[in-house]
Amino acid sequence: MAALAPSVAEVRAAVRRALTGLPSGGTVLVACSGGADSMALAAATAFVAPRLGLRPGLVSVDHGLQPGSADRAAEVAKWAADAGLHPAQAVGVTVAGRPGGPEAAAREARYQALVDCAREHRAVALLTGHTRDDQAETVLLALARGAGPRGLAGMPERRELAGVPLLRPLLDVGREQTRAACVALGLTPWDDPHNTDPAYARARVRHDLLPELVRVLGPGVVANLARTARLVAEDAAALDDLAVAALAAARVADGLAVPALTDLPPAVRSRVLHAWARELGAPPAALAHGHVLALDALVTAWHGQGPAHLPGGLLVARRANRLVALGPGTGTDRA
Repeated sequence: MAALAPSVAEVRAAVRRALTGLPSGGTVLVACSGGADSMALAAATAFVAPRLGLRPGLVSVDHGLQPGSADRAAEVAKWAADAGLHPAQAVGVTVAGRPGGPEAAAREARYQALVDCAREHRAVALLTGHTRDDQAETVLLALARGAGPRGLAGMPERRELAGVPLLRPLLDVGREQTRAACVALGLTPWDDPHNTDPAYARARVRHDLLPELVRVLGPGVVANLARTARLVAEDAAALDDLAVAALAAARVADGLAVPALTDLPPAVRSRVLHAWARELGAPPAALAHGHVLALDALVTAWHGQGPAHLPGGLLVARRANRLVALGPGTGTDRA
């Protein structure tokens, strides 16, 4: 018997760690574009999942943004079916008309399709093929945007996506390993031209910035950036827990008590105000750092100023020692 290639063993081990503990008999769906990362993930899932009492499946999303994309998605689904993944389906989505830039619009459409498929097949988890290199790129992009801890924490290994567990088993596996695994398994992945298109910021980071950092700082920079994300995520989770308790303690019948907020550490208070703004109905995608700063000024820099304006037409004012939400565009308390 031929020895198992180290790259294949590494990917399988990562998938086994991610799938262990999921409900026996459940379906796990792999999101697969046909690229090396997701092909290696799908092949590993097809091997590991049945041995853990799980049913492996696959979804390939066709964004309709390139010639022949529907055929490629169908080919991936056919390969998956032959490899023992079921369901194995290609799903088309419409990207045009969605808010945000092309990358954001495609991502929103893709994840909506994946959630719909997961619900249709009652999947216990969705798996994506994001690697350690993807994590490093995410951290660099977050730094460039001036993001706070949430951005620098990168992509979590697990999160809930509209009620469906989303798992990223390969965040500790390098892109070179997924490509090597595909070679060892005789798979021919597809290279998405968007990944090398300089019109996209991530493509520029991937092909220009990160290789230059590796040249200047050494090959460990990718793993170090990914480790930074993991460490920041742990700290951010602890602060989030403190903020949950602080928000509960600050609640009054019609808003938040200012004295309960004043002495909080800024990192906790900003989280409290951010969470409260979302409770009020501020759209998360539009809620920016400046909005939270305006709320914070009502607590820490109060000089009789008018209400803070939040996305969605929301207003928050200070009334004596309380922060209260006003009706959109009015001076009337909502409570």
